[in-house]
Amino acid sequence: MPAFPRDLPIWNLATSSLRAGTPVALLCVAQSVGSSPGRQGFKMSVTADATAGSIGGGIMEHKFVELARQRLLAGETMPLLRPQIHRREAVADRSGMMCSGEQDVLLWPLTAADLNTVVGIETALQTAAGGYLKLSQEGGLQLIPTTQPITETAFYTFRPGPDWQYRERLGFRDHITIVGGGHVSLALSKTLALLDFELTVLDDRAGLPTLLANEAAHRSQVVDYEAIAAKIPTGPHRYVVVMTVGYRTDAVVLHQLLGRPYRYLGVMGSATKVTELRRGLREAGFSEAAVARLHGPIGLPINSQTPEEIAISIAAELIKVRHGA
Repeated sequence: MPAFPRDLPIWNLATSSLRAGTPVALLCVAQSVGSSPGRQGFKMSVTADATAGSIGGGIMEHKFVELARQRLLAGETMPLLRPQIHRREAVADRSGMMCSGEQDVLLWPLTAADLNTVVGIETALQTAAGGYLKLSQEGGLQLIPTTQPITETAFYTFRPGPDWQYRERLGFRDHITIVGGGHVSLALSKTLALLDFELTVLDDRAGLPTLLANEAAHRSQVVDYEAIAAKIPTGPHRYVVVMTVGYRTDAVVLHQLLGRPYRYLGVMGSATKVTELRRGLREAGFSEAAVARLHGPIGLPINSQTPEEIAISIAAELIKVRHGA
């Protein structure tokens, strides 16, 4: 089955706990700066004897889990927003870690009044309905549905201060389209399902066994490569990996996609094949700058051989790009 967004188990625990009358709290990294153990948007649900998710691990997470449990036991229902500074020389708010960054961690005790909202968030994640999660001192926990296509690029926003507000889009931030549904595509899909990517696989071959067997993809479709640009949206969190059956179809796809604003566009193949593809793209009139932005041969150089090893090398490169390296 396709993977759900990583936050779903967190809301599963919150829902089941509220329905059972079990005290539960939400921990959320509302903001992070520099090197910190948990990035903005990391979350946990915490009860007296269970947790789901992570806000980064280590001593910092341990302290917040214990603090959440103490406040739940005491019946505290007020939220707590606490800065954490990961430097030994910090005068206050030291986290006990020394990775040099900072973050603001929100501890939000959930109550029976939040049940409908929590169920709505859980359902939105399960069904890819989208929308926004909003937390604020003034407005509480809110689910804001979306009725129009989302155009803003920020996935998380945080307004500090006495009237602080945290908001995030629900669902996957990063979307990847694999063009080509063969053996490496199947292996890469299984790997990316573990990495919080929303995944689409496209191929022009009806009845392809590896495409039919791909249960990790959220969507798979047989398409005409000559019109493939219409099937692949652009945007700052859109990744495209081209691995069709051969050079000719790779070229057809790249002629449609090169120069469009994707976060990543790469093509699988040998150095010789990719050099030839680049030559053909230049001859077709694409600028040197556009050709230079094409990744290829894709995958980190780890001497990978099998589809599974190749998939890991490609996934590692995508992680590198995702985190700005």
